[in-house]
Amino acid sequence: MAHAIREIVLPETKPETEWLRGRAVRKMIPLRTHARLQGWWLRNLGDWAAERGEVGAEWRFRVGPPGEDIRPLVPDVAFLSYQRMGNATRQELEAPLVPPNAAIEIRSPGDSYADLDDKAATLLRAGTDVVIIVNPRTRTVIARDAAGKRIFSGTDTFEHAALPGFTFALPAMFDVLRVNRPR
Repeated sequence: MAHAIREIVLPETKPETEWLRGRAVRKMIPLRTHARLQGWWLRNLGDWAAERGEVGAEWRFRVGPPGEDIRPLVPDVAFLSYQRMGNATRQELEAPLVPPNAAIEIRSPGDSYADLDDKAATLLRAGTDVVIIVNPRTRTVIARDAAGKRIFSGTDTFEHAALPGFTFALPAMFDVLRVNRPR
């Protein structure tokens, strides 16, 4: 007998709660490194997306890969194109029933690799074009899509077909982690 599709509804919490690996998981409380990188992505991806769609932090999406339950996932940063939004109302866009075009996850020290992998895989099965995982400890960026993954490190320049024209050198992004106190 086929599985009946249901929507898993979780209460709004601070920090947010997501459905990962069949259970409710609270997101990590972001610390400085996470906050600085999240801010960098919001500014830079937001500038790129100005005429293409919207970028938001901690934006709850209701994600349902084909044949699977709809569950709440909350990327650290998400880009949703105007095209994918379609005719959704402002209210429907508060917690869209479509996946983001791009989801950015900034790995925190307490994040579980298995949970992060499940989140990325679920988003990709649902139709997200690219899931970008930023690891501040290793200074790497992993871009996962339906074809596989690409790891950027060192002085590499990030680029991905899902975000045409959005490129940056990794050192420029990780530079936001330096403390620049006025003298």
